[in-house]
Amino acid sequence: MVLTVPGAMDAGLGDLLFWGSLAFSLVVAFCVTVPMNRWLIGRGRGHAVVHAYH
Repeated sequence: MVLTVPGAMDAGLGDLLFWGSLAFSLVVAFCVTVPMNRWLIGRGRGHAVVHAYH
């Protein structure tokens, strides 16, 4: 996501652009992972089930 926002790679910690692109990437990640996790848990293949085999 940082690569898609112009100038975000050059932004420092004190820049609003850095924090805005970080917040944007977290929103996108949330929107992708929540439905996927709900689908996996619904099928009985959640995170805890996967680690039961290790």
